[in-house]
Amino acid sequence: MTTAIAAPPKPKSRDLAALADLMLALEPGRQVTISPVGWAAYDYLLEVREQAAQRGPRLTYQRGVLTIMTTSGLHESLKKVMALLIESWIDETGGKCTPRGSLTIRREDLDRGFEPDECYYIQNWSRVFGRHEIDFSIDPPPDLVIEIEVSRSAVDRLPIMAAFKVPEVWRYDGERLIALLLQSNATYAESPTSRALPALSLTELVRFLQMSTTTDYLAIGRQFRAWVRSTLSTPAQTN
Repeated sequence: MTTAIAAPPKPKSRDLAALADLMLALEPGRQVTISPVGWAAYDYLLEVREQAAQRGPRLTYQRGVLTIMTTSGLHESLKKVMALLIESWIDETGGKCTPRGSLTIRREDLDRGFEPDECYYIQNWSRVFGRHEIDFSIDPPPDLVIEIEVSRSAVDRLPIMAAFKVPEVWRYDGERLIALLLQSNATYAESPTSRALPALSLTELVRFLQMSTTTDYLAIGRQFRAWVRSTLSTPAQTN
């Protein structure tokens, strides 16, 4: 049995073909910003990446400015541990969520698009549960977006997230975890506690994240779950 592989779309210009080649060949941990780039070109590059079955390059688009990013091994390791801890917490506290990973979040009317490292629907999990496609012109953004900043900073992407009304962003640089909450003036302000997961200690989360260089991945999960069970004194969450 053979599986048909779709041919990549034909580029509309040599420049666009060269940009697609650059995107697919970019080395880990690198970032390139190009402008001006039209929405159609951004769409084309997303299609090329999908048909190449290569999720490595991340694309961010903001009003004609395109940034292509790739991530390092450390970045991906921390991303996985963060997801493990968040999902373990929600499971142990009886909550529910719809994880969406590095979902492409874009709207042509906003002329913007981005791809978080991880994202979760928690308060709004039921609104997108079981759906493969989300229409961000009518559906809510993720309740929580995660950005691992060992490969690159997320500062330049915060205005894009604010445009989509993402209510909460976590930034982790390998040492410090910052929770940012969206304000009424469309900017983010640092908060000592999470809005999406208010009972979760961010300080304790960092302690377990920093175990990633000394402790097996699954062992971190087991130890974290044991900590949750032994220290959590609040009632189970009902999201």
